[in-house]
Amino acid sequence: MKVIASSLRKGNIVDKDGKLYVILTAENIHPGKGTPVTQLDMRRISDGVKISERYRTTEQVERAYVEDRDFNFLYSDGEGHHFMNPENYDQVVVPADVMGDQAIWLQENMTCVVSMHEGVPVAIQIPARVTLEITQTEPTMKGQTASSSYKPAMLSNGARTMVPPHIGPGTRVVVMTEDSSYVERAKD
Repeated sequence: MKVIASSLRKGNIVDKDGKLYVILTAENIHPGKGTPVTQLDMRRISDGVKISERYRTTEQVERAYVEDRDFNFLYSDGEGHHFMNPENYDQVVVPADVMGDQAIWLQENMTCVVSMHEGVPVAIQIPARVTLEITQTEPTMKGQTASSSYKPAMLSNGARTMVPPHIGPGTRVVVMTEDSSYVERAKD
């Protein structure tokens, strides 16, 4: 199916020269002069080679047919990350190279969207936000009242983030999975 280049997003699968590529980043660039272009950073699914391509925003690109399904995360091991289809209890293993650095955010029973092409998992989308507990953070400095001052904190999954000064260890917070930025204190 042909689509215009500017409509492509992160996680989409494109067919280029008979090979499948997953889009890692898609950026639409509108220079002051000249034609707007779409810059795509892609990874070839078959062997993991990364390439960068530039298309005019109106250019047609072949988008591969992939089936997106909800899967629940079960566990990780040396084989990869194991997911289960909640409708028919089929299990699928997503290899570590397909999962990438998103694996740190996986939590038990988390619902993720797995893109399947001919029965093989080729891409995965995890939820945009996760709730985690702060395990350690620096103590608050008295008199530090500037609203823009954030302090480093370690999350229960091992990731680092920056949190407001009033948040201490043991507090559950909501974090964006894309850039590990603090959103808010968890409401649970």
